Amino acid sequence: MNGLCSLSALSMFLLVLWAESGYGMMTLNSVLLPQVSSGGQGGRAGVQSHLRRRRRSWVWNQFFILEEYVGDEPLYVGKLHSDVDKGDGQVRYILSGEGAKSIFSIDEDTGDIHAIRRLDREQQAYYTLRAQARDRSTNLLVEPESQFIIKVQDINDNEPRFLDGPYTAQVAECSPVGTSVVTVVATDADDPTYGNSARLVYSILQGQTHFSVEPKTGVVRTAVPDLDREVQEHYLLVIQAKDMMGQMGGLSGTTSVTVTITDVNDNPPRFPRKSYQFSLPEAALVSSVVAKIKAVDLDVGPNAEVDYKILDGDGLGTFRILCDPDTQEGLVILHKAVDFEAKSSYTLRVEASNRYVDTRYLSAGPFSDVVMVRLLVENVDEPPVFSASISRMAVSEAAPVGTDLGSVSAHDPDASNSPVRYSIDRQTDLQRYFDIDSSSGVIRTNRRLDRELSVLHNITVVATETLDPSQVGKAVVLVSVADVNDNAPSFAVDYQTFVCENAQPGQVVETVSAVDPDKPENGHQFLFSVSTEAAGNLSFTLRDNNDNTASVLTRRAGFVRRERLLHFLPVVISDGGVPSLSSTNTLTVTVCDCDVHGNHQHCSQGAELPDGLGTSTAVLLTCILLGVVMVTIAMNRRRAEPLLIDDERDIRENIVCYDDEGGGEEDTEAFDMFALRHLNQTQPAGRDAAEPLPPPSLTRNPGPHKDKNRLFQEFIRDRLKEAGLDPTAPPYDSLQTYAFEGRGSATQSLSSLSSLSSLESEQSYEFLREWGPSFRKLADLYGHHEGGGGGVASGV
Repeated sequence: MNGLCSLSALSMFLLVLWAESGYGMMTLNSVLLPQVSSGGQGGRAGVQSHLRRRRRSWVWNQFFILEEYVGDEPLYVGKLHSDVDKGDGQVRYILSGEGAKSIFSIDEDTGDIHAIRRLDREQQAYYTLRAQARDRSTNLLVEPESQFIIKVQDINDNEPRFLDGPYTAQVAECSPVGTSVVTVVATDADDPTYGNSARLVYSILQGQTHFSVEPKTGVVRTAVPDLDREVQEHYLLVIQAKDMMGQMGGLSGTTSVTVTITDVNDNPPRFPRKSYQFSLPEAALVSSVVAKIKAVDLDVGPNAEVDYKILDGDGLGTFRILCDPDTQEGLVILHKAVDFEAKSSYTLRVEASNRYVDTRYLSAGPFSDVVMVRLLVENVDEPPVFSASISRMAVSEAAPVGTDLGSVSAHDPDASNSPVRYSIDRQTDLQRYFDIDSSSGVIRTNRRLDRELSVLHNITVVATETLDPSQVGKAVVLVSVADVNDNAPSFAVDYQTFVCENAQPGQVVETVSAVDPDKPENGHQFLFSVSTEAAGNLSFTLRDNNDNTASVLTRRAGFVRRERLLHFLPVVISDGGVPSLSSTNTLTVTVCDCDVHGNHQHCSQGAELPDGLGTSTAVLLTCILLGVVMVTIAMNRRRAEPLLIDDERDIRENIVCYDDEGGGEEDTEAFDMFALRHLNQTQPAGRDAAEPLPPPSLTRNPGPHKDKNRLFQEFIRDRLKEAGLDPTAPPYDSLQTYAFEGRGSATQSLSSLSSLSSLESEQSYEFLREWGPSFRKLADLYGHHEGGGGGVASGV
């Protein structure tokens, strides 16, 4: 640095590192600068000089200090001195900047600088400091502030390091000498610009027989041309890096390199043996594996994949060979069934070759190998074999029982030629329609066949060796049943035909068709006609439409329901079979009351009743009449036959009628007839519920049907009494009577039978007397109707 000097002569030392002495000691050389005259300005008072001197400040470049000093005393760095300092202690030296006081110290009086801590160049290579010289009395600068550098001098205290190690590398086998494998790099923290502390040299400590390393670049290369993966696949190398250019005393570091030798297809497949021999049973299944061979290839991966091929031999068409992709084995597969009796051995010549071939190594020889494979067929006891696995036979459904359908044939394929016995698997012929001769195999019908039940019979015939019953063969026989015309045609549906009273002649009232279970080859051809007996019917006629349908037409007009409700038309339907079959089907035509548009308004297929008598009333009257008849018959049987307990008379009787309005929950009490006979009576208030009710009256309602009710009640009571007293009588499950319509209902009875008030009512039954003797009993019951009496309908 340059600065102003005082007027007095100043002297300054140029501090220069002269030589190293010991560990970090320095010797400084000082140079006295000539005095410079300033012309009386800026100098000290009283100091005059006749000589002009050049003004110079104190100047130095830098101090040097060795790193890693570990002595007991502070390390002397250098000395600061100003020519102003006369040695009288008036000048004080001050140090500031990086590391001042913490790393470096200065003697204020002498200007000596010492390092008080050990320094590491790798952490900080130099320090920048500032020096001042001040007057101790006034604390004024006697010299301008100067800046200098203390540089830490490097020593070889760091060994080389491989920051990316350990290394892994690959190289193909058979690679030429000098093939690059990997490059290793070491670093040294020492100063590369000072000395040889960071100058490295590489060498190989392990693996040098197969690999080498370049000393300056660290490139690892192959050292031999015959690296063989099949001999050794992995190599472990140890690489060393040494500083000081490898000289003695230098520091070193090592790393490892794992080299994997990759495979090339340099090995052909080879069979361990020249020939193989295997045995297979003659019953072996087609497509099954009967032998395994393997050609060994020392390569790996795709280089070891092998293809097998049968070159020639007498089994070329009987066997084929495939390669197992997992095991690389050759699988000999049966292509056709073998027969010991026909051929007992086969010979194959099999080749194994690499699937992928590297042409660089073809000069070493062919990449294939050939082996002989001998296959011996073993004899086994085989089941009988049918001449045909499926046989087809036909028979007419009209064929008599015992008709021969055909025959099957089976034989023992073994040399023993055991006789064969035939039978039918009854699981396939549960109805036993067929039978088979156990010796000849002739199949016959065992029952009449019906094509309409089954068109095709699928049966299984079993052939069993007589010498070894465990050997069983099976075949399928399909028996088709031919159709004959054995079913007469009939109406296709149950027709509901109606005609209006105002129908006109020639009006079509119905179109009928027919069905026939038979199936003629040319289809059905039905003929429709009216039976001879009905040829004189003047109401309807029939017209055959020649398309397997017929139309029913009216022959006259003016049908009257009140005169005749139903008309019957016998229709004869014939088929076209040989011989032809026919059937008579009766068509019922109901006369209806229609409106002017021909829409049916009132039709009935039941018996025509007089006007004013509804359908429900007619049903009720029929039920009553039926009940009376059944009761009478039962009582006659009761008087004629004693009560029996044998199995034929062990009957559970129920009396069930359906004209009762119901007695609520009271009628669920078994055999409690009082509740049914007094349906609408309520228990008087205050009466104990357990107190027995008064005996029922035998007569319920006055009227002409009074005797019938008493008769019915006596019958039931007698039967109950006899059943209760006779210990051997069978128990009766239940006895429920519904012979009472009820009375006293709060809502009044809804029955039409109790609503008659006079002969002028529309429900008058006087017309019953006009119907003749068949309805006289009903006329007596309902001719004089008083009160709300009901009818009786019961069954035993």
